[in-house]
Amino acid sequence: MSSNGASIVLVHGAWADGSSWAKVVAPLAAQGFKVVAAPLPLTSFEDDIAALDRSLERVEGPVVLAGHAYAGAVIGATRSENVKALVYVAALAPDEGETVADVFYRAEPHAKAPKLGPDEHGLIYLPDEAFAAAFAQNASAQELAVLQAVQQPISPACITVAVQRPLWRDRPAWFLIAEQDRMIAAETQHFMAARMKVRARSLPLDHTPMVTAPDAVVEIIREAARA
Repeated sequence: MSSNGASIVLVHGAWADGSSWAKVVAPLAAQGFKVVAAPLPLTSFEDDIAALDRSLERVEGPVVLAGHAYAGAVIGATRSENVKALVYVAALAPDEGETVADVFYRAEPHAKAPKLGPDEHGLIYLPDEAFAAAFAQNASAQELAVLQAVQQPISPACITVAVQRPLWRDRPAWFLIAEQDRMIAAETQHFMAARMKVRARSLPLDHTPMVTAPDAVVEIIREAARA
């Protein structure tokens, strides 16, 4: 399949790094796309936007920008003219004036969702047991070991800042809704996708489709690139 000259920039969420996209990178690259996994420091919302913009500066031509979980807020905050389409993968999409925390806590948390709080350094880690219980309950033991080993903590400064007008109001967007998500309630994902008026696809997936259902993620990114 032709890539139509589009590049794909993938943005990880909290408690993850670029390796979370590994199973998506290879098939997209094999189909002729230039693929970049943008690293976020997860130190503040402003830092993360700046890091994404630095990655986008390194990519020429039209970009399909995909974000997982927290990164949905970050991809909506860039002002890069190269971004032609957005893809939300079990992601958070705050609207103007909202914070990430506002939408994350909009619905009652799943019974197996972890209770989160900052440590003595002011950073929020995901408890080890939460990876299998809520973050990626459909993952293999090997996949869980990797996810747990590479986790990056997130600062409260990432999720408590009100966002400006999000880019999804001005660009076409797609949303992969994960019906079995135990971190971001499926009800919340449906609410966000509906108000965004995006092209939504709803599947019985956990919070980490890039790891546990990469074909579904590749397909929705390809759909955005074709459009």
